Amino acid sequence: MSFRIPFNKPFVIGRELFYIAQAVESGHLSGDGSFGRRCGEFLARRFGVHRALLTPSCSGALDLAGALCGLDSGSEVVLPSFTFTSTANSVLRTGARPVFVDIREDTLNLDERLIPAALSPRTRAIWPVHYAGVACEMDEITALAAERGLMVVEDAAQGVGATYRGRALGSLGDLAAYSFHETKNVISGEGGALCINDPSLVQRAEILREKGTDRSRFFRGEVDRYTWHDAGYSEVPSEVVAAFLWGQLEHLEEITARRRALWERYHAAFADHEIRGALRRPIVPDHCGHNGHIYYLLLPSEPRRDALIESLRARGILAVFHYLPLHLSPLGRRLGGKDGDLPVTEALSARLVRLPLYHELTPVDQDEVIAAVHSAL
Repeated sequence: MSFRIPFNKPFVIGRELFYIAQAVESGHLSGDGSFGRRCGEFLARRFGVHRALLTPSCSGALDLAGALCGLDSGSEVVLPSFTFTSTANSVLRTGARPVFVDIREDTLNLDERLIPAALSPRTRAIWPVHYAGVACEMDEITALAAERGLMVVEDAAQGVGATYRGRALGSLGDLAAYSFHETKNVISGEGGALCINDPSLVQRAEILREKGTDRSRFFRGEVDRYTWHDAGYSEVPSEVVAAFLWGQLEHLEEITARRRALWERYHAAFADHEIRGALRRPIVPDHCGHNGHIYYLLLPSEPRRDALIESLRARGILAVFHYLPLHLSPLGRRLGGKDGDLPVTEALSARLVRLPLYHELTPVDQDEVIAAVHSAL
């Protein structure tokens, strides 16, 4: 079914197609060419990251992070159940066990107050997820990790361009992962990046990313030939992907400002409904600078959420819910998850609806979405 107003719409904002043609003409279409290097250097410089390596997806970046954390079958990783499957998949693929912790009622992020009770002698890392481009409480999380000797991996898939106490998401943990999937603010169709903030991890990250070889060092002239050093991955995106991404990164500030403006317009439109108790709007703490990635509403109950979604669909508007709790999925239940384990996650995920939000959403179309929500409520 097609919708007059979709939930998401990929876009071209600048010279993306020209840069793709340049990449083709250059004769270098495999990874880590001029566009790949340019994107990685920009991300590191712009977000205060020690090193940023492009990957074909955020999932790939998380896979590399799992290996760099040294996870194995005797390890545990603390993470939220309210996240995309990639977060947990990257833990499971190492043989480690994901330990799901409930989320906060305000930001829907991992509840840092519940993490200590979830730790065990087998815990090796904490993987916070910055939901909707709003930061987790990273001061508490990183302090706890330092005290217990744990690594911190930020799943900042939704967090490109967002901040926590003035610092960019992705620069706060030992490692972090960005996404440039077509549903994100800055896109390359598929794509991601591994952010490395611990310099001691850079060389192994390069080896793992390049199929277990020291090929990156060879291209820099640091060794006279490259060879196999580790059980690696193939996580280098092509220059076509990097060229498109560079065309977007050139407009990062404009894209973020546009998303935030759309977000703020929704936020103002539904204030009265929140006052009368018909819904709850997103909460962004003062010390968090969000990037306008998602605008969601929390309805009083699951049936009322579903009714709103259906009412919008009848008007040709696609609004969607978000994550089904991982601990209650078929695989999550096989790992021991049960109803009632994470009450906040279970309650909020059943009541959440995301409204259309994309770069080219026009004021007329946004007004139609707002009017349709008003009518349904």
